[in-house]
Amino acid sequence: MSQKRDYYEVLGVSREASANEIKRAYRSMALKYHPDKNPDNKKAEQLFREAAEAYEVLSNNKTKAKYDQYGHASVGFGSDHDPFQSFSGSDIFQEIFGEFGDAFGFSGSRSRRGQGERGSDLRYNMELTFEQAVFGHTTEINIPKLSVCDSCMGSGARKASDKVVCPECRGSGQTRIQQGFFQMSATCRRCAGSGEIVKEPCLTCNGQGRINAKKKLKVDIPAGIDNNVKLRISSEGEAGTNGGPSGDLYVAIYVKEHEFFSRKGIDLVCDVPISFSQASLGDNLRIPTLEGETKLVIPAGTQSGQIFRLKNKGVQEINTRRRGNLLVKVIVEIPTNLDKGQKEKLSDFQESLNSESTPIMNNFLNRTKEIFEKHQNN
Repeated sequence: MSQKRDYYEVLGVSREASANEIKRAYRSMALKYHPDKNPDNKKAEQLFREAAEAYEVLSNNKTKAKYDQYGHASVGFGSDHDPFQSFSGSDIFQEIFGEFGDAFGFSGSRSRRGQGERGSDLRYNMELTFEQAVFGHTTEINIPKLSVCDSCMGSGARKASDKVVCPECRGSGQTRIQQGFFQMSATCRRCAGSGEIVKEPCLTCNGQGRINAKKKLKVDIPAGIDNNVKLRISSEGEAGTNGGPSGDLYVAIYVKEHEFFSRKGIDLVCDVPISFSQASLGDNLRIPTLEGETKLVIPAGTQSGQIFRLKNKGVQEINTRRRGNLLVKVIVEIPTNLDKGQKEKLSDFQESLNSESTPIMNNFLNRTKEIFEKHQNN
């Protein structure tokens, strides 16, 4: 994947920008760089798409939070698990400018004659095991999508001579509407903005230029990917029309929970129960990791809830060599269902303790004693 610009840089706003500031910045860029205002200008088209992509992420609180934490590789999706979902790049533009976009000379994702319409983006939901997400995974997926018709090569006509200039717009792809003092342009409804109509449609695609097909695609999941992250694969969405570019494929990642480990960023976290005697006397434990077992020394006097950090036993950060740690939280298990003899031994043990053996409890008792005495004096 090519190096992408920071989304805040794309929109020209700071990371502290409000939702309204982000929206205004996108509106300004969309007005300036929309393809209908910049025909045959590839640079303007690229800037328009960058702005739309940046706004798609930063206008949503959840995806914005993911992006702020992990960058481009970690933009999240929602929680629905439909296998596929397509969306047009003009949806965001229509959200900002509403139904009056055509009145200002815009036509959504449909461009002027000769430029074609970009295909819809697709989303594929992929479920991974915890280990696959941590160590990376390579798999193949089948993508059902609209692809260019092989019979007519996307023209929609049986042969080249079957496409003629649209008589409605005379090949411009636009029609003009006079309303009082105002003259507005709109996409020609007969040719849908292409400037041409088909006399004899292709028998394979019925003049659509696209057919339903499946494509097998190899996907490399990078090590360290987290839940609710999406990966973009350029030009693997649906085919465009009239020679327009293909959309992109977004692979949304969902990671299954692990029975023992959980994640906190690039750190792995686990709870390990130990006995009262192990906590008191200390012990050497064998701790499982995702790569085998390791040793953990429990010092004498370990308290319940204490966390031990095992360096470089966590998750590798995406696109770097940095690796997180394994955070082991020990939970001291208090024995239950004691028999009479065990209770007597514990009672004798309790009586043998002094203030140095239980400094936390001793400090608590001294503080509560001071509070009681203060209330009595008042």
